[in-house]
Amino acid sequence: MNGRGRKAVTALRLLSAVVIAAVWGCLVTDCSGPQRPANVASVKPGKERHKAPDFALKDSDGKLVHLADYRGKVVLLDFWATWCGPCKIEIPWFEEFQRQHQGKGFAVIGVSMDDEGWGVVKPFLERLKVNYRILIGNDQTAQLYGGIDALPTTFLIDREGRIAAVHVGLVDRKEFENGIEQLLEAPTNASAPPAVPALFAGTE
Repeated sequence: MNGRGRKAVTALRLLSAVVIAAVWGCLVTDCSGPQRPANVASVKPGKERHKAPDFALKDSDGKLVHLADYRGKVVLLDFWATWCGPCKIEIPWFEEFQRQHQGKGFAVIGVSMDDEGWGVVKPFLERLKVNYRILIGNDQTAQLYGGIDALPTTFLIDREGRIAAVHVGLVDRKEFENGIEQLLEAPTNASAPPAVPALFAGTE
């Protein structure tokens, strides 16, 4: 990894540590920020959604996976890393979402941004018994999604392959639940344009 890459990883780890400190500070002091009204939509209106860039990345079995393979499903696309504390808080939520909604046309995809690759990711997945698909990402993947400057960064993608919501850092579990439910209940748009072709293949 070059010097620029190391600096980026260091910055992401520092930001992760800051988020963890803030979360634990709130747990200890019972601090609370402004609460989102229950009736506010958790996803963007359809006309404000943009196509999610397609990609081709490998899973733990070496199979090449395209985001376009999931067209017609609601997708939670999570960029994360094994060293990311807030990511570890969210992963059990995502496992439950996968169990609860997979029969309704829903899928979670995790994109690991660990520089060490499967050497650290596979033991982590086995330990946590993660029940959804994990891929190994790279800088090209991150750039397609506007640059991933913080982990976790999570996208909710509708059945037409459009980005309906973006969550940067640790957010309230209810925010995810509301967004997923809204997208699963929304009618599909048969006239939606095809997915953007994959631009590159992921690394091993």
